[in-house]
Amino acid sequence: MHRTSLRLGAALIAAAALAFPASALAATATPTGTVTAGSLSLTTTAAPTFSTTLNGTDQTPTYPLPLTIEDLTGTGAGWNTTITSTEFTTGGETPHTLSTTASSMTGVTNACVEGAACTDPTNAIAYPLSVPAGAIAPAAVKFFNAAAETGMGVFTNTPTVGVSIPADTYAGTYTSTITLASVSGP
Repeated sequence: MHRTSLRLGAALIAAAALAFPASALAATATPTGTVTAGSLSLTTTAAPTFSTTLNGTDQTPTYPLPLTIEDLTGTGAGWNTTITSTEFTTGGETPHTLSTTASSMTGVTNACVEGAACTDPTNAIAYPLSVPAGAIAPAAVKFFNAAAETGMGVFTNTPTVGVSIPADTYAGTYTSTITLASVSGP
């Protein structure tokens, strides 16, 4: 009977070893990955134009200014975009100019680029917004922003700019240089 007990005990130990083999052979691993920050950028390929025909009344033609804004920093710090410009002028020996307050941003549409993963920006800028202008471009103003924890991804951002043309404006081709930037932080 002692032998039967011994055999029964050995069988129970062998069964237990087969039932729980993983605990005897378990190992752990701690994977580590590095996510490198990208950049914050603003680009455009736009060559915006507007036209109007003088008719004895003040007019405000508009033009879109399509931009691509990329926040690939991975910080969630938010961002803002700024604009400044030179005054519209015909150039030449006797240039005609439009007022330094001629341009105003009437609104901005913003959308995540198709196929991109985005956190929609929360914009706190009110419109209409005067676009600064001068013979030399003055200090820039914010025209769109993304609050902290928003605006991560790639976006198409399209401001609409109106240009005030008084009824007594000289006819001609007027040009201006617009300077845009994207800056970290709302």
